[in-house]
Amino acid sequence: MYLHAETATESADRVRRSTANAVNEKIDRQTDSNIALHAKRSRESIDQRIEELDREWDVERVLEVNASTLALTGLVLGVTVNRKWLALPAVVLSFLFQHGVQGWCPPLPLLRRLGIRTRGEIDREKYALKASLADR
Repeated sequence: MYLHAETATESADRVRRSTANAVNEKIDRQTDSNIALHAKRSRESIDQRIEELDREWDVERVLEVNASTLALTGLVLGVTVNRKWLALPAVVLSFLFQHGVQGWCPPLPLLRRLGIRTRGEIDREKYALKASLADR
């Protein structure tokens, strides 16, 4: 069986397609605002912002870390406290599987409303700032 290797762009597109238009537009407006604000600053300030963008967690990373934390917690509690806790990793891992297959899972709308961006959205700001430096 051959599995198609998904690119970061395809993953971001799936997340954006699974996000309400109003939420995508809000994230896009905030990104545009960030670009306008930081592009006017000094080279050092822009370089610092680019470093911040390199460290910013994208929605995929947030989902993966939260899912693994909840799954491990449920596993430990299931083994040490009560077997009923084993339902937690089962639910969390099914959400993660759903996200991997469909690009959507129940926590995604909340994370997007909180402004967690895709890697493509973060990179759009980063490359716009790099372009602003080149235009000087």
